[in-house]
Amino acid sequence: MTASMTAFGSGKVTLEIGTVSVEIRSVNSRFLDLQFRIPDELRLAEQPIRERLTRSIGRGKVEVRASFARAQSTGDQRLTESALQRVAQQLDAARKVLPQTESPRLFELLGWPDAQAAVVDPEVWAQACLQAFEPALAQLTEGRLREGERLAAAMLTTSGQMQEIVLEVESHMPALLATQRDKLAQKLRETVSSAFPGGFTHISGAELSERIASESSLFALRIDVAEELARLRSHIVELEFLLSGKKREGSGRGPGGKDPGSVGKRLDFLFQEMNREANTLGSKAASMDMTRSAMDLKLLIEQMREQAQNIE
Repeated sequence: MTASMTAFGSGKVTLEIGTVSVEIRSVNSRFLDLQFRIPDELRLAEQPIRERLTRSIGRGKVEVRASFARAQSTGDQRLTESALQRVAQQLDAARKVLPQTESPRLFELLGWPDAQAAVVDPEVWAQACLQAFEPALAQLTEGRLREGERLAAAMLTTSGQMQEIVLEVESHMPALLATQRDKLAQKLRETVSSAFPGGFTHISGAELSERIASESSLFALRIDVAEELARLRSHIVELEFLLSGKKREGSGRGPGGKDPGSVGKRLDFLFQEMNREANTLGSKAASMDMTRSAMDLKLLIEQMREQAQNIE
């Protein structure tokens, strides 16, 4: 399926040791750019998260923010025997250097979290961070797919408008070519008549007609846009295929099971080719209607190109 590069996801896990929150934001970028804002207590989770994102996302600027809050304990729970023993040990060590050190009072013990806080293995915090990361990634992925579907639908609507313009130009081409040939033939006859007012003693009527027909045919070839229109139709078919999310049979796959390249980059190249054909169509325009059609095609292509900037 077509995925956008713009989305947001968040996840939160609450354990006995505290709460861990993870937020993921992604915006468009030419390549995969991962940025992390993680405190040291959760740093062990960075590499697994990086590997997970690399497997899940092809390109985009992705920012991961993680934070944690230790569980708040009551006073009775903090003043455990083990906590008081740690305070006593530290007090004895201090008195060996400073014999006059006084014992702490009760309210000081209650407000001294460093003395009572249980030491938590960093791996436990890392695992909690990874648990919070999974729902955040799921939300991000769903958001990217929903936005991608909206972008694909908008581009398909635009491609349908392009198809209508191409069909309209094709339907008018036979009459346009005939009109232009007649105009050129008439102009050639008038030019020859003015150049040879006394007649065509040195050239036969059949030869003159043949030359006029030849010049008319050459002009018709210069304004014939059948090839450009055929290529535009082919590009529109390719666009619909790319946006459908289907995979070609026998196509190779890259690391992690991904198809090589990205839909966004292929769309960008496809729009360049479409624009080239529209430019040629404009340069060959033999009427104002065709000129307007070429301009309309270029505008529609630019609209799709801007929308494709967010496609992964």
